[in-house]
Amino acid sequence: MNAIEVHGLTKSFGGRKVVDDVSLSVAKGEIAGFLGPNGSGKTTCIRMMCGLLTPDAGTGRVLEHDILTQQRAIKRQVGYMTQRFSFYEDLSIEENLNFVAGLYGLPRAAVGDTLADLGLTSRKGQLAGRLSGGWKQRLALAACIMHQPQLLMLDEPTAGVDPKARREFWDEIHALSARGLTVLVSTHYMDEAERCHRINYIAYGHLITHGTVAEVIAASGLVTYVVTTDRPGQVARQLLGAKGVDQVAPFGTTLHVTGPDRAALEATLKAAGVSFHPAETSLEDVFIHLMEQSQDNMA
Repeated sequence: MNAIEVHGLTKSFGGRKVVDDVSLSVAKGEIAGFLGPNGSGKTTCIRMMCGLLTPDAGTGRVLEHDILTQQRAIKRQVGYMTQRFSFYEDLSIEENLNFVAGLYGLPRAAVGDTLADLGLTSRKGQLAGRLSGGWKQRLALAACIMHQPQLLMLDEPTAGVDPKARREFWDEIHALSARGLTVLVSTHYMDEAERCHRINYIAYGHLITHGTVAEVIAASGLVTYVVTTDRPGQVARQLLGAKGVDQVAPFGTTLHVTGPDRAALEATLKAAGVSFHPAETSLEDVFIHLMEQSQDNMA
């Protein structure tokens, strides 16, 4: 059985469909990425799957519990980390965790164990409001896993966190996954998406594509060339909108030019009289391409 298996999820607010017929499956023990532009419906999907919102339509099971009739049971077995830091800033780390432990009816020993597991013991007396972004993130993760959930749902957990803290956070996520925890994480960072076992891309309420990173890139059909030129700005303006060109992105003194039609793209680059060679299409290229192909459901 998959940890998440939902079909046809639909949710509207104010007469607008924020999520439209989304089906998603996540295997047990998998780290699944959830990608998409702002306003694409990621958070609404997550809240429906963790029992905080009831879908207008659709069915499914999370941890073998029905998302329509067994929401309380889902909440008990899921750790949900929201986009915003949502703990009492005038309480210490330990006091915040004691509060969470009380909500779940956990013994006080659970707090000490969690502090030790996430390297928070030496800071347990520090006020939450005085923590850096990385330590706030670690406190939030500690609160999510203290009741030993089977599934973690993380909604853009590393926004505003420095690269070192992000790396440490992902190392912790992979360690938890190795112990059998299933993780669904939404992110805008392509390097984070590439650390997921599989990714799911949602745009304006619709699930567009899913699979491993390699599968998603291959399915896009995009090809990429690196253009070397001593006049990158001029060449970029010349190539934008030209036949076969989907994207032009400056990288230092080179340009990464991407498009769906290899022959047309090569013909355009040859006509421009520039030196070019093939390169691997990146997940970011695919992300932007999919955004441009999607229609904004709020427009």
